[in-house]
Amino acid sequence: MRLSKYIVKRILLLIPVLIGVSIIIFALSRMTGEPAAAYITDKMTPAQIQQVYEKYHFDEPVVNQYWYWLTGILEGDWGFSKIAGVPVNEAILVRLPVTMELTLLSMAIGIPIGITLGTKTALRKDKTFDHVVRVISLVGVSIPVFWLALILQYVFYYKLDILPAAGLYDIVRWSFTPIPDITGFLIIDSLLVGNFRLFGDHILHMVMPAVTLSFGTIAVLIRIQRNSMLEVLNLDYIKTARAKGLPEKTVINKHARRNALIPTTTVVGLSFGGSLGGAVLTESIFALPGLGRWSASSITHFDTTSILGFVLFIALVYSLVNLAVDIMYAYLDPRVKLE
Repeated sequence: MRLSKYIVKRILLLIPVLIGVSIIIFALSRMTGEPAAAYITDKMTPAQIQQVYEKYHFDEPVVNQYWYWLTGILEGDWGFSKIAGVPVNEAILVRLPVTMELTLLSMAIGIPIGITLGTKTALRKDKTFDHVVRVISLVGVSIPVFWLALILQYVFYYKLDILPAAGLYDIVRWSFTPIPDITGFLIIDSLLVGNFRLFGDHILHMVMPAVTLSFGTIAVLIRIQRNSMLEVLNLDYIKTARAKGLPEKTVINKHARRNALIPTTTVVGLSFGGSLGGAVLTESIFALPGLGRWSASSITHFDTTSILGFVLFIALVYSLVNLAVDIMYAYLDPRVKLE
C-alpha cells in the first residue's frame, strides 16, 4: 500500500517539473527565433501572414502565447513542423520507432558489457585488467560521438567492407520490394511478414550506430558498477558469507552483485533517456530517419515549433524514465523510505 502511495506522489510531482521545463523551453524558443516562421511561406501576402499571427496568437503577449501553446499541447496540437510538412506530434510518432530501435539496441549492447566489465574490474582491483578497463572507460566518457562514428565507418565500411555505412537497409537491393510498415519498428515488421533477409540486412545497418551510441553507456556503467561492487564487497554481510564457507561464486553472484546493481539501476535509466535524446549526431552521421536527425534538420532550418516539440518530448521521456527508476529503486532497496 505504501508503494502505491509513493507512486502516486511521484506522478503528481511530475506535473510541476514538466510545467517548469515547458516554460524554460518556450521562453528560449521565443528568444532565439521567429515563432511564426513554420507557418509562413514566401508566397503569402501580408494579409495572409497577419491571419497566421492572429490564428496562432503570435501578436499577443508572450504569456498568452505560452498559455495557448500549452493548451494546444494538452489537446494534442503540438504545432506544425515546417521541415517535415506535417504536424509535430505526427512527425514525432513517425520517427520515434527508428530512434527507439537504435536506443534499445544500444542499451542491449551497453548494459551487459558495462555491468560485466564493472564487476570483473572490482574483483581484480588494481591489477592489469582493472587498469586497462578503467582506461577504456575514461576514453569512452571523453570520446566525441561523431568522431567514434566516423572512425567506425572508416574501419568497418571503407577498409574492411563488412558493414554498411548508413541507412536502415540497402535501398538498391530492396527498391522493388515493399517495405512492411505494421508497427513502425522495422525489426518487428520484417519478422511479422517473414522477411528474414530484410531483418538481417536491417540489423547489419544498425550495428555501427548502436555500438556508437552504446560506447558512452558502457563507459559510465563500468565506473558505477565497479565503485558499487567495491563498496558492497567491503560490507560485513559479505565477510560473514565468506566466513561461513560459501563458494566465492555464490558470494559474488547471489549476495554482492545483486546489491551492487541497485545504484547501477539508476544510471541505466538515465542512460536510456540520454541515449534517446542524444541520438542526434548518431542518426545524422548514419543517415537514420529518426527523431535525432529530424531535430538536427529543424535546428539548421530554424523550425522553432519542431524544436519545441522535440525538446518537450525528450523532457517527458526523461521524466517518465526517472519515475520508473525511482519506483524500481524503492522496490529493490528496502532502505528507501516510501514517503
